[in-house]
Amino acid sequence: MQSNESKSEVFSSLAKPAQRALNAHGVTSLTGLSMYREDEVLRWHGIGPSSIPKLKRALADHGLAFKP
Repeated sequence: MQSNESKSEVFSSLAKPAQRALNAHGVTSLTGLSMYREDEVLRWHGIGPSSIPKLKRALADHGLAFKP
């Protein structure tokens, strides 16, 4: 299943630094986010441990997951 939600809707619950980190890496959708491993995303400046559960939940809600 692919997400039709806009970036602002999907990532709006994240802190601004996390939103900027996603933007800096060109992640504009959950499908794009699913191309990365969880450990990769966690190393991005601005993504903290509290962001990962929110991202995982958003991915799961749309039938997606981080890259294994």
